[in-house]
Amino acid sequence: MQFNQIKFQSFKSRTYLGSPSIIRLLDGDLLVTHDYFGQGCPRNHEDEEHLTSVYRSDDDGKSWSNITHISNAYWSSLFIHHHSVYLIGVSQQYGAIVIRRSDDGGYTWTHPKDEKTGLLFKGGPYRAAPNYHCAPVPILIEDGRIYRAFEDCDPCTWGSGFQSLVISADLESDMLIADSWTISNKVSFDPQWVPLEWGELERPGWLEGNVIETPEGEIWNILRFNSIPLHDKAAIIKVHDQGRNISFDPETGFIDFPGGMTKFSIRKDSVTGMYLSLVNNNTDVNRAQQRNILSLSVSEDLISWQVRHQLLADDSDLSWQDSLLLTGFQYVDWQFDKNDLIYVVRTAYDAAHNFHDSNRIIFDRLKDFRLYL
Repeated sequence: MQFNQIKFQSFKSRTYLGSPSIIRLLDGDLLVTHDYFGQGCPRNHEDEEHLTSVYRSDDDGKSWSNITHISNAYWSSLFIHHHSVYLIGVSQQYGAIVIRRSDDGGYTWTHPKDEKTGLLFKGGPYRAAPNYHCAPVPILIEDGRIYRAFEDCDPCTWGSGFQSLVISADLESDMLIADSWTISNKVSFDPQWVPLEWGELERPGWLEGNVIETPEGEIWNILRFNSIPLHDKAAIIKVHDQGRNISFDPETGFIDFPGGMTKFSIRKDSVTGMYLSLVNNNTDVNRAQQRNILSLSVSEDLISWQVRHQLLADDSDLSWQDSLLLTGFQYVDWQFDKNDLIYVVRTAYDAAHNFHDSNRIIFDRLKDFRLYL
């Protein structure tokens, strides 16, 4: 398989590559971040995963330079506002909600030491609530406010313990000051909400939400839904009062969504009005956790989704069953880039430990994406 590799990590290090995010800077260069996870990865004073690396490309993604590392930055999203670059996420695995700013294109960053410098919402000590969680999910800017989804894992049980929430701020406020930000109520998933026809699910719950405006002007948070043994489901939480309140209606809050079992990012094409997502759509009914295919999915209304084009698939000599276990094109972040889509992928391929424990971060481009809408 031919791809542009930003970072490779041998499985022998017991360190794996996660949570990529990408933006194009105002000077035309590309900026990418990712973090590290696994038994051998760098850890902080609470024995938590916490390290992010930053890369720049000045040749449109053909080559990449690692320009710095950031400690206590995890599961973070890049965005640009007022000529500065911001990185928003958590301070560590299940940490505080933090934001940083770079005024030199990602080479140096502010440090969130307190509520005046980017420490927005404090987390508890090791695995004591609040345990803030997220992924490099999209930022919504709408009506003079900025929105982003997070979760609080309380009790800290992966899957079923995630409480959905949204934070937001006025666009003209100082985003490094905690008082600029509002946090919503938190919504836990109630197993009683699972439709009877779905049967019994393993640890049902939601995570890694996408705050997005609907065609009708509402704001929704569309979340990945852990639905094993089912697949391709997502949940819709509605956002009210400029992000101060959120609510879920089990009668209307579930949708069929290709790739809903894994992290996805949804963005709206301003030219066509279509909503796009790059997803791990399921093609094997016996493997709800399948991640060895990456596809473009589109929707007119955020409710009905269709897979339109396959971007990546395993072309190695692995059997199909081994490919399901060892190959993953996952946790994709992407951006519109004129007539193209540019994307970065947490990839487990060719000597990966398993499909989840990714050994590469890769960059790719879908040219003339509107041909597939």
